[in-house]
Amino acid sequence: MTTKYTEDHEWVRTEGDLLVVGITDYAQEQLGEVVFVELPDIDRNLDQREEAAVIESVKAAGEIKSPVGGTVVEVNETLNDNPEKINEDPAGDGWVYKIKPTDSNEFEVLMDEAAYNALVESLS
Repeated sequence: MTTKYTEDHEWVRTEGDLLVVGITDYAQEQLGEVVFVELPDIDRNLDQREEAAVIESVKAAGEIKSPVGGTVVEVNETLNDNPEKINEDPAGDGWVYKIKPTDSNEFEVLMDEAAYNALVESLS
């Protein structure tokens, strides 16, 4: 299982031939208490960096841009009734959707954890 990161504070983790997408702990801290998540439609085709989902918090709304292009194959329905899962466990139960990528190279060029942590440190 490999996890990569984007400059927009999404994480992407391999799960077999699928990729699981969510937002980082840093992103959920910046948003504050999440109150609503607009999930993407299953079977939706996304281009890399296309808006895939919207997260609303008490402070702001933010979008999740798809880290890779592909087809949405599953969404985290739990977030419909429990959007706070994103705050409680952003890298676990707070995942947002799973995508079948069209180009594995898009995943390979994303940031590793060390590069992402350096980015976050540069923001503080």
